[in-house]
Amino acid sequence: MLRICKKPREKNKEQAHQHGSQSKIALRGGSTITQQLAKNLFLSSEQNYFRKTQELIITGLLELMLTKQRIFEIYLNSVEWGEGVFGIGAASVHYFGVSPENLSREQAAILAAALPAPKCFDKTQYCRRANFNFPARQDFILENMDRVVLAPVPKKAASR
Repeated sequence: MLRICKKPREKNKEQAHQHGSQSKIALRGGSTITQQLAKNLFLSSEQNYFRKTQELIITGLLELMLTKQRIFEIYLNSVEWGEGVFGIGAASVHYFGVSPENLSREQAAILAAALPAPKCFDKTQYCRRANFNFPARQDFILENMDRVVLAPVPKKAASR
């Protein structure tokens, strides 16, 4: 049996329709991985139009200079997965005691589930107002892992 998973935005629209126009369901932010990378690497977390303009410019430059795969790689290796835990390598060792290559499917799904707010995953003090259901996100990721076909990663040439 094929199970159709609705996108979060579609779910929010449907819920708003069911609850009437009085519903106060908020849509989640729309920053792309590249925008998050630009902010994490080059900008402060200030919320103003000047910083958002800077983010837009840097995002455009990153997308012109780097491939999507490279942007994602840099993002995974720079995002803070917990207090002082930067990058997927540090996170996999910190939480599971193994390198990223040796993560199990479940462990990889746990780390992937943390990506909308990785610091919230480690300590709820950072996200008191946030409402993240990490186990449900992990289950969703595990259910959908086999649906995605990834391109093989080219092996690095042996140095001589």
